Amino acid sequence: MKKMKKSALDLLDNIYSLAYWMTGSEDVSSDLVYCTYLSASMESEERVLLKSFRECYVNRFGQYTDFCTGEKSDQCHLQPLDSLIPWAADMKLSVLLSEISGLKHLQIAEIVGKPVETVRLWLLWGRKILSLANQNPVVLGHLKAS
Repeated sequence: MKKMKKSALDLLDNIYSLAYWMTGSEDVSSDLVYCTYLSASMESEERVLLKSFRECYVNRFGQYTDFCTGEKSDQCHLQPLDSLIPWAADMKLSVLLSEISGLKHLQIAEIVGKPVETVRLWLLWGRKILSLANQNPVVLGHLKAS
């Protein structure tokens, strides 16, 4: 069965969900969606639109996304994960693209601009971090499963 291509309008809810999970804020999510659609056209394919979203996010917030949020963030020091902080935004986005958008590893690698092996490693660690979030509500704040 041939997979149907989604239009930019079909992806609006998906992009908003990604933005919300990345930021945890409705206002910021709306701004990111607006920025994404300004920098891409309505005729853009899914890959181009998601690349545009990534660029808007990284330009606005950088790669240094906190894994720990909230008042007790000083208590949340994850020593082995500290080396992953420079890639936190792409790791978080990779997990969300896999879980929310259902994209394959190669598609995610094209969007974040990294080798497939790196994406696989990020997915492994990102999912482990999410499982930690289920055990400790301080970890990952708004990415904690409800």
